[in-house]
Amino acid sequence: MIRSVPSSNAPRRRHYLMCRPTYFAVEYTINPWMDPDVGVDRDRAVRQWKALRELYRRLGHRVSEIAPIEGLPDMVFAANGGLVVDGRVYGARFASAERTPEGPAHLSWFGEAGYTRTREPKHVNEGEGDFVVLEEVILAATGFRTEAAAHQEAENFLDRPVITLQLVDPRFYHLDTALFALSERQIVYYPDAFSAGSRRVLNALFPEALLATEDDAAVLGLNAVSDGHNVVLAAEATGLADRLRSLGHAVHPVELDELRKAGGGVKCCTLELRDTPD
Repeated sequence: MIRSVPSSNAPRRRHYLMCRPTYFAVEYTINPWMDPDVGVDRDRAVRQWKALRELYRRLGHRVSEIAPIEGLPDMVFAANGGLVVDGRVYGARFASAERTPEGPAHLSWFGEAGYTRTREPKHVNEGEGDFVVLEEVILAATGFRTEAAAHQEAENFLDRPVITLQLVDPRFYHLDTALFALSERQIVYYPDAFSAGSRRVLNALFPEALLATEDDAAVLGLNAVSDGHNVVLAAEATGLADRLRSLGHAVHPVELDELRKAGGGVKCCTLELRDTPD
């Protein structure tokens, strides 16, 4: 069991990597949210993304940016580009051919930014999309994108214990669509996104976790970012927002419905750069 800490934790300054949606589009289907016939308003997507970036800065966080690449419309979802723990970078190897070039692009950015401890993965994994870092463990998902073998690969490289979870609902194809870290020891998750065995694991490890409803999960309300006090989440996740406020958190709803057309939200746009040990 991982004992939670009080929900009124002070915020901790973070460093995030983001990618402007300059070339954002829905041109193919690699998850149930994507429909190329719907169309997107790219200018609106950029405005919504910029509002998210500026919110992070107002909250005191540092934001770095990786340059978008033409022909990679999903590169805005920077969280999938890797996993950074204590300055070590475990790179991404995408499941779909459409996104495969994003992995090397992110590793190149890390090298240019001065990161010296990097690992090009042998196994398919989609970065923080399927890894959630906590103080004592890393939660990792498989089922739709990331291979279970990548969990062991990440554990060995990052020198952190990794707990494997199984996703079962294709709407929640990445872990970060079904679970997020509220603090270093506390999580919020939607139980029905996970297998029965994984629900037992989560209940045993986090008996005080906040359980989300389907209504909030269905608008990607769990694709959220918390600094321990401030929680940034989809504006449509009103029920979850009210519950978080009742626990003493400052909630910051944002509109990212344009990016949601590709199955992404707040966390998808946000890769945390854990440059040094906490």
